[in-house]
Formats: sequence, structure tokens, C-alpha cells
Amino acid sequence: MKTAVITGASSGIGEACARLLAGGGWKVFLVARRRERLENIASEINGHAIVVDVTKAQEIDVGPVTRCDLLVNCAGGALGLDAVGQANADDWTNMFNTNVLGTLRMIQLLLPRLVESQGCIMNITSTAALAGYEGGGGYCAAKSAQRALTQSLRLEMKGVPVRITEVLPGMVNTPEFALNRLRGDAERARAVYENVDRPLAANDIAQVVVGVANLPAHVNVDEIVVRPVAQRAQHALFRGDLRWRDKQSSLHSSIVKGEYQ
Repeated sequence: MKTAVITGASSGIGEACARLLAGGGWKVFLVARRRERLENIASEINGHAIVVDVTKAQEIDVGPVTRCDLLVNCAGGALGLDAVGQANADDWTNMFNTNVLGTLRMIQLLLPRLVESQGCIMNITSTAALAGYEGGGGYCAAKSAQRALTQSLRLEMKGVPVRITEVLPGMVNTPEFALNRLRGDAERARAVYENVDRPLAANDIAQVVVGVANLPAHVNVDEIVVRPVAQRAQHALFRGDLRWRDKQSSLHSSIVKGEYQ
């Protein structure tokens, strides 16, 4: 049985990855800070909870992981939409700590096991790593740094049979992401996705992660950008009816509109 370690596994993309991998027969270790929520998810999928802040993780925390075939670094997030001139430096510090240093720490802790298993590292960055946008300076900078870390690691491990992939999601409707970024303002969080016809869901990204993880061991996908059809670029988002012909369109729209209710 192959073993995966998923950070940020208590919600969003991390939770979706954990559930999909477990359903596919993987042994899954779920890593996050929120004990009750994490342990409940782990219990539901017959996984193993590691309750720790990834920015403070130590060898003792990953001790139960005797083998690691896949590390998926999902822990991260954004704080605020302030312009650079008015940005809160503490928010930037928190974003760098979680998105960049948390990824670094988990890779350093598990790299020997990944080398031993000839495994795969997948870092979930963002299309925010590809271009800046107004109000996104801190998040774009953090995700750009995480992207640079991934690219450097891939080159440094030339000659080592470990796959290293970066997944760059565009607009994904994960309720907690927008709520955290907007300090719990549900109205503003809902407006982020308003009239967007079928933004990505966490499970869409999880399917990409699992698909890459299950490729032959010699096949490395360096990076993969995943956006909804409604989003052609970071600055090019279409709001309106895309006139999908399948029945899932109305169902998906209803789910999106009800997620914050």
C-alpha cells in the first residue's frame, strides 16, 4: 500500500486530496492544526491524523510516517486584500511562514523517506505565482516564493528518482479560503464567486493530484495550471452564464450559491 502525507488536510483542497487518495487505496496521513476536525476526517477515511502546525513541525511529528510515497503540500492561504503601500507586514509574515516555510519544513522532514521510496512531491501553489494583481501583493509574493522553491528543488535533485510537481490552481471555490482572507466577511467572500459559472471545486484539484500521483514512476509533470473555463487568466474572469448543455450546470450553480448559507 502506498503512503501519502497531505498538509492542510482539515479543509479545502487538502481534505479533498486525502479523501480521494484514501478512496483509491492509499494509506493517508493528514496534517493540520485543528485536532477535532482533522481526527474526524481521518476517522471517516481510515486515515491517520498528525495534529501540528507545519511551520513548527519536527521529526517527532512525522515519526509515525515510516514510508512516504507522496507528499502533497496544501497548507497555505491568503490574508487581506490590502495594497502594497498599506499592507500589514504581519499578514505577509504569516503568509510566507505557512505557504513557503511550512512547505520547506515538510519537505526537509520527509525527503529521506521520499528518496527511499522513489516517491513524488507535489506543491500546491497558485496562479497567483504567475502574475501580480491589485490587492494580492503578499499572496502573490508568497506563492511566487513557493514556486521558486519547487523549481530549485527539482533542479537540485537532478539524478535522484523523485518526481517533483507544482500544481497551480486558479479560482477554486473553497469557502474557508475567501472567508479567512476577508476576515470572516461572508458577504464579501460570497461576492468573489458571484455569477461565476462553475468555478473549480476542491475535488477538481484533488483529481489532478491523484492523476499525476498515479502516473508511472518515470513520468514527471513539472507543472500544471488548472483554471475553470470561466477564468482565462488571473485578470480575465467571465461572470455570467456559459450556457453549459449538461444537467450538472444548474446543480453546480446551486451548490456554489449555497456554500456560505
